[in-house]
Amino acid sequence: QVQLVESGGGLVQPGGSLRLSCAASGSIFSIYDMGWYRQAPGKQRELVATITTGGSANYADSVKGRFTISRDNAKNTMYLQMNSLKPEDTAVYYCNADVVYSAYDVTRTLDAWGQGTLVTVFS
Repeated sequence: QVQLVESGGGLVQPGGSLRLSCAASGSIFSIYDMGWYRQAPGKQRELVATITTGGSANYADSVKGRFTISRDNAKNTMYLQMNSLKPEDTAVYYCNADVVYSAYDVTRTLDAWGQGTLVTVFS
């Protein structure tokens, strides 16, 4: 099977930085688009940033110029560098990936999600 595991969340003061990681594991053939989403308390999950296999990135307007998404295809890992953090960035951050993998000798595709990592920005 396929697993996505996020790490790097924590507590930070406004203006601070954090770097999130998302590592994919399992019988993976390839990973196409990857992305970070977040869900704040009482709100719907929203897109933060996405990145293609070739490295083309898109960002939500709210994080442009502050967050940078990147990936290491050789390691099946994605990152989110978050700078100039604001209290409104407080949320559980989830990674998402379109994964092609093998199970029981059958090639399958999966829209995979991680379990989330909490980022809290407090004054």
